[in-house]
Amino acid sequence: MTTFASASRRLFNRMAAAAVAATLVGLPHVAWPQAQGFPSRPIRFVVPFPAGSSTDVTARIFAKKISDLTGQGVVVENKPGGNGFIAVQTVLGAPADGYTVFIGGSSTLSTNAATFRKLPYDPLTDFAPITLLSRGPCVIVVPPNSRYRTLKELVDDARKRPGALNYATGSVSYTLYSEWLNEQSHMKTTGVPYKGAGDAINGVMAANVDFAVVDATGAIELIKAGKLRALAYTAAQRSTLLPDVPTVSEAGVPDFLAYIWAAAVVSAKTPAPIVQRLTELFAQAGASAEIKDYFKRLSVSLVLSTPSELHDYQKEEIARWKRLAATAKIELQ
Repeated sequence: MTTFASASRRLFNRMAAAAVAATLVGLPHVAWPQAQGFPSRPIRFVVPFPAGSSTDVTARIFAKKISDLTGQGVVVENKPGGNGFIAVQTVLGAPADGYTVFIGGSSTLSTNAATFRKLPYDPLTDFAPITLLSRGPCVIVVPPNSRYRTLKELVDDARKRPGALNYATGSVSYTLYSEWLNEQSHMKTTGVPYKGAGDAINGVMAANVDFAVVDATGAIELIKAGKLRALAYTAAQRSTLLPDVPTVSEAGVPDFLAYIWAAAVVSAKTPAPIVQRLTELFAQAGASAEIKDYFKRLSVSLVLSTPSELHDYQKEEIARWKRLAATAKIELQ
């Protein structure tokens, strides 16, 4: 039987192969008249998170490189808040001419569809996909003085005491990741909501909760400093930045490959030649040594997909989260 995780791995491998091919031979030049000369003025990247977030940083490094490639400015606009709705409305309310690009992520482009009763936009039909940009693993962390030194110890205790252990969650996306871990580990734990990912991490460090599933990028330095203890890394291989932290497979939960991802999309009304031209520009930027080295230093995977592959990936993610939201009886917002 095909699992979501195995299907995700196959899709990810196809996208990685496509990225290598694009790097080696380049994408075909777009010859349509509409795309010739694009861009002829500055582009803006709209990000639904504050400056300094992982999605924001991804947007800024691509903005710089695309500006270098085109000779046009690329401005990053941060529109945080409102579960990403403010940023989405900014993009969908702008002219559909390719000059306003949404750099969204797993929450705005997938998990929102599973957790809102009436989402004011459709991530699959209101946007034209351009490309996935990056996928970063999560890490399962506990307080530095926790009694749990391995994921198995935490899972074994949680199975013995259903509902007694609790986890920190900084957003509904992290609630879904944690409930996915519950499902994969056959345990039951209780979510404690925080205002954001940073607050959730602070809750773990202060030992106000038993564990959390968090973005590895924001936790690595805290783990190295001994302010958090990492039980497992949610990728297929260990991180070079956390070589002593086992993968989830090594820790006994092989299918829990949780990733935080970022992608570029535009309004669905954007002409197809312009979408292809943007896809070409993002691929050329991603092929640069500067961007490759940047993501390698973070232990984050650079992923350059085709528009159709991004669309398929979104559909797969949304289906997973809708199923988990129903299983965990998460109240729709």
